[in-house]
Amino acid sequence: MMKKYLWSFALSAVMLAACGKKEEAPAAAAVPAPAASAAAPAAPPEEKVLNIYNWPDYVPKDMIANFEKESGIKVNYDTFETNEALHAKLVAGNTGYDIVVPGSVFAKPQIEGGMFRPLDKAKVKNLANLDPAIMATLAKNTDPDNKHLVPWAWGFTTVGINKTKVAKALGKMPMPENAWDLVFKPEYTSKLKSCGIAYLDSPTEIIPVALHYIGKDAYSNNAEDYKAATDMLAKVRKDVRIFSSTMIDDIAGGKACVAIAWSGDVNIAAGRAKENKSKDEIEALLPSTGALIFFDTMAVTKDAKHPNNAMAFIDFYLRAENAALMTNEMNYPTANKAAIEKIKPEIAGNKTIFVDAGYFSKMIAPSSFTNEAREAMATAYNAFKKGK
Repeated sequence: MMKKYLWSFALSAVMLAACGKKEEAPAAAAVPAPAASAAAPAAPPEEKVLNIYNWPDYVPKDMIANFEKESGIKVNYDTFETNEALHAKLVAGNTGYDIVVPGSVFAKPQIEGGMFRPLDKAKVKNLANLDPAIMATLAKNTDPDNKHLVPWAWGFTTVGINKTKVAKALGKMPMPENAWDLVFKPEYTSKLKSCGIAYLDSPTEIIPVALHYIGKDAYSNNAEDYKAATDMLAKVRKDVRIFSSTMIDDIAGGKACVAIAWSGDVNIAAGRAKENKSKDEIEALLPSTGALIFFDTMAVTKDAKHPNNAMAFIDFYLRAENAALMTNEMNYPTANKAAIEKIKPEIAGNKTIFVDAGYFSKMIAPSSFTNEAREAMATAYNAFKKGK
């Protein structure tokens, strides 16, 4: 999950007839009129409720309240920690949610499995604000014709560091040219374990970057490639302190000085450190061999009980000012082209949020895994995590 040029949806009328009355001579013989067909009962209106399931720390603080105030719709907002957790709930069915926010790596098989209903694009006029280049990428790799998904935000999986603590732990050892070495090369991890190494706690976050590091396809469906990745990971397992589902807190709170993390979370952690007047400098790095892009996307579940409310929220979210608020507060780039001019200069100019076009060309675009591959990957990852 681009510069400005790259980051570059009917009402029916009801007719009323009035009947007049006039006197007429009685007919010689009355012919019974045919019985009128019974009209189909109108669908009951949706209750003013919307149930959303999203990632933690991923929504501007006033956005839900503003939508509730404007629409009169009560939002129940829950969070999940990993794509795997969301996927398990979708597979089980009867989720109880109207909108969910899967990563595009998982969304393709979810669409193919019939877990989402198509968007009612006539009710989402602000779809026109989305960047055609990003929508074309999603259409090609994940969601043909953009029938089901709307980008929430995007970013990339990379290495985040506490520069102060890393410099102290490394001593005279220079920083590597390729930032992935900090989390995958024993010469570095053996030193950095003293101040804490954190990995995202998810097979589909760790195995792909490990595959990329050893020169394999990051989105390989070959179980033998997973073995090669975990063989490499096994060499640094003893140095990993945390498998994290609370990465922002772990970095900002000093539990980890280096992490495999999402770019936006590293920038949020950097902001929190500044708010707490910490002297530590936290930074998202741009590995020389590229980082892995991800897209997080809104989808309406097949069993949604409030699909019209869901469309109303999606349209609200896609207003330029709301999309800009997301980026300005949460440090994740928006896929909303109309929002770009409303983004704060310090955010728009941050090269770890909106990367340069030259670096973007090095980054790995998301693909997807088969169900069998995800199972094999989870098995390999769990064995690595347990140190087996």
